[in-house]
Amino acid sequence: QVQLVESGGGLVQAGGSLRLSCAASGRTFSRYAMGWFRQAPGKEREFVSAISWRGGSTYHADSVKGRFTISRDNAKNTVYLQMNSLKPEDTAVYYCAAGSRLYGTASPKIDEYEYWGQGTQVTVSS
Repeated sequence: QVQLVESGGGLVQAGGSLRLSCAASGRTFSRYAMGWFRQAPGKEREFVSAISWRGGSTYHADSVKGRFTISRDNAKNTVYLQMNSLKPEDTAVYYCAAGSRLYGTASPKIDEYEYWGQGTQVTVSS
């Protein structure tokens, strides 16, 4: 089992940047694919970015391609989401998630991830 704690959210103006971090407990972090998802008020949770267990494969939603970058440091049990050129529509609670059954790949599907953090709020003002 793994526990996830997100940090780095906050209030930023449109065009600004934030870097989210997700720290994981446990010794097998490198065996988990990791994903970032977000949920805006009144909307369903949606995929943002994902990375395979060794970082060889990354995926981004079309809405964030070219602006967001996912990365991981397995030595630090941490996954990051660098968010640049933020827009008001990026406002949401951002969640990181871990999936143990993706075996070297990653996925945009919510149900592929068993473990979830509590989320961190990102607010982008116009």
